[in-house]
Amino acid sequence: MEDVFLPARGLLFDNDGVLVDSEASVVSSWSRWAVDHDLDPAEVMAAVPGRRAADTVALFVPASDVPASTEKITRYELEDVAGTTAVPGVLDLVPQLTGVPWAVVTSGVRELATARLRAAGVPLPEMLVTAEDVSAGKPDPEGYIAGARRLGLLPADMLVLEDSASGIAAGQTAGCRVVGVRPDALRTTADVVVRDLTGARWTGGGLVLPAAALLRDVSTAG
Repeated sequence: MEDVFLPARGLLFDNDGVLVDSEASVVSSWSRWAVDHDLDPAEVMAAVPGRRAADTVALFVPASDVPASTEKITRYELEDVAGTTAVPGVLDLVPQLTGVPWAVVTSGVRELATARLRAAGVPLPEMLVTAEDVSAGKPDPEGYIAGARRLGLLPADMLVLEDSASGIAAGQTAGCRVVGVRPDALRTTADVVVRDLTGARWTGGGLVLPAAALLRDVSTAG
């Protein structure tokens, strides 16, 4: 495969798994939460990716317990934020985006998303769309539509970078081209899939993804 150029006027990043690697913290915190509720940690973890915490919690506890139980898992994750690291390539790419319309669109709450970005040393975006900002979480496209609108662009002008199936579906339903990040994205309909963001660079008119990072490219198919 050759390097891929994806034209875009702006970028919309998911946070966990795309900008920051918080997997160890997520597994630790949600496993702790599952044990608290006499649940199978593996079953709970299978429901976590791409969902807002409140939406995951609602799958396992009575509706009346959702607010308090969501507060508990958020507290656990905040307590365990120190081990968060940047996804390879991110600390080289983000500084290239000065003056470029970009935002983070995450299923996490604002406090947690900000804490993880800071822990990983990733510069904070001017625009952050979080769980508190939408009425429906991914795979609903609301977050990505809102992100594009707040940046003053159409979804078709945006490139979404996502790792979860629900997030990739949300980006595509919003009308954006989507880059899947990490091998698990090969099981989705992402237009392009990369191992990570190593070597990714902004040209002024779009994003270049190096051949060495590419796992799949169907961006020019059809």
